[in-house]
Amino acid sequence: MIINERTVEKEVERTEGESLKEKLFNNKKTVWEDISEDEKKEAFKFSDEYMFYLNQAKTEKEIVSFSKEILLKNDFKDISEVTELKPGDRVFGVNRNRSLYIAVIGNENLENGLNIVGAHADSPRIDLKQNPLYEEGELGLLKTHYYGGIKKYQWTTIPLSMHGIIVKTNGERVTISIGEKEDEPVFYITDLPPHLSKGGQDDRKLIEGIAGEELNLIAGSIPFDDKQISERVKLNILKILNDKYGIKEVDFTSSEIEFVPAFKARSVGFDESLVGGYGQDDKVCCYTALRAILEVKNPQKTAICILTDKEEIGFVGVTGMESHSFERFILELLDKTNENKPGMIEKVFSNSKAISADVDAGFDPTFSGFFDIKNCSKLGHGVCICKYGGVRGKSGSSESPAEFVAEVRRIFDENGVSYTSGELGRVDRAGGGTIAVTFANRGMEVLDCGIAVVSMHSPYELTSKVDIYNAFKAYRGFMK
Repeated sequence: MIINERTVEKEVERTEGESLKEKLFNNKKTVWEDISEDEKKEAFKFSDEYMFYLNQAKTEKEIVSFSKEILLKNDFKDISEVTELKPGDRVFGVNRNRSLYIAVIGNENLENGLNIVGAHADSPRIDLKQNPLYEEGELGLLKTHYYGGIKKYQWTTIPLSMHGIIVKTNGERVTISIGEKEDEPVFYITDLPPHLSKGGQDDRKLIEGIAGEELNLIAGSIPFDDKQISERVKLNILKILNDKYGIKEVDFTSSEIEFVPAFKARSVGFDESLVGGYGQDDKVCCYTALRAILEVKNPQKTAICILTDKEEIGFVGVTGMESHSFERFILELLDKTNENKPGMIEKVFSNSKAISADVDAGFDPTFSGFFDIKNCSKLGHGVCICKYGGVRGKSGSSESPAEFVAEVRRIFDENGVSYTSGELGRVDRAGGGTIAVTFANRGMEVLDCGIAVVSMHSPYELTSKVDIYNAFKAYRGFMK
C-alpha cells in the first residue's frame, strides 16, 4: 500500500467531537500509561523501602516504635525535651506507645490553623483472651478474640506470629515477638479437612464457616516429664514461658498479645508492579505520611502527621482519635510557641484542614458486581478522593465541602499527583467510616484520601506501587 502525505494527514486529523471529548471527559486511566522511566524507578525504590517498613512493624506499638527511630534520625525531637518552639522546629509526641503525633512548626501562628494528615496504625488481627492457655486432646491451645472486621475463615491454616507485651504487677514490661525470624516457630489455627466437614461445617453460611470461639491457636504438644500430674502440656508451655520471660499464667491478665500473619511483604506479579502484605490498611498511609513529613521544611502553616490507634474498632480508647490526647499535644505546641490563651485551641482547630489518610476498597474484577465501576478506586490510578463515607444514606459520614475538595484537587494538580475519586462499594450494599469524623467534630474541614487496596482486611492485602508513591506525593504536597 502506498501512503501519501494526504493519507497521513487524514489519519491524524481529529474531529471536533474527539477534541471536545478529550477536553471535557474525566478520562480515567492507569498511571502506568504516562509515567516516565525515572518516576517508575523512583516508585519501585520507594515501595521497596515501604515493604521493609512493613516487615519491621506489624502492630501499632511496633509502628510507633519504629517510626520514632526514623524521626530521631531525621532531626525530630521529643516534645517533652523541648522548652520553646520556633518556625522550622521538628517535634513529636508519643501517646502510651500506641499513637504518634508529629509536627513541623510553620511560619504562621498556630491560630491560623494546621495542615494535618492522619492515618491509623492498627489493623485487623487476632488477640489473646485474658485467660487464654488450656489443654485439650493432648494439645496446648490459646483462646482468642479477634480485633476489627475480619472474615474469620481467612485466618485458619496460615502461619501466625506472636507480638505484644506482658506487664507484671511490679511494673516490669516484657516485650514478645515470636515467628518473624526464619529460625523461630509460628502459630496456627486449625480447620476441618473436606473429608469431615460435609453435613456440618460445609452447610454453614460462608461468613459462619469459622466461629469466633473456633479461632483457637495451637501452642504446643510436648507434655511435662511428670506422669503424676494433669495438664502436662499446658505446664510445659508455661515452664518455657517462665524460663524465657519470667512470667506466670496470671500475667496474661495484664497483657496485650496479638497474632498477625507471619508472611513477609513481597512484590506481586510478573512485572512486580504490586505489593502484597499484611496490614496495608492502614500502614501504607502511615508510611507515606511519615515519609512526607520528613521532607517538610519551613512550611507556611504548621504541618501535622498523626499515626493513631483503635480506628478499626471505632476510634475509641485513650489512644484513639476520640480521646483528648491529640488536644494535649496541640496545647503543648501552643504553650511552647507562647501562643496559648483561653479558647485558642478551638480557634486553631476551626482554621485547620485535614486529610484522613485511609485506604479504599480497590476494584476486583473477579467480584465486579459488588462495585460501582464508575465510582470506585482502582489499582494503578493514584490516590482516591472519597468525599463522603458512611453507610446507606451516608450515615456516619463527615461529608467534605465541595470548596475543600476543590482546594485539595488544586494542591494535587500543582504537585503532580495522580488521583481519582470514588466511594466504598454499591449504595445499600457496603460502607465504612474513618477518623475523618473525629477531625470534623473538632471543627476542621476534612477529606478522606488514600489508595486502593484489593482484599482489604484479609491476612494478605494488595496495593499498587505507583499508588503508594502518589500517596507520598499527595501528603507531602498537602502538608507543605
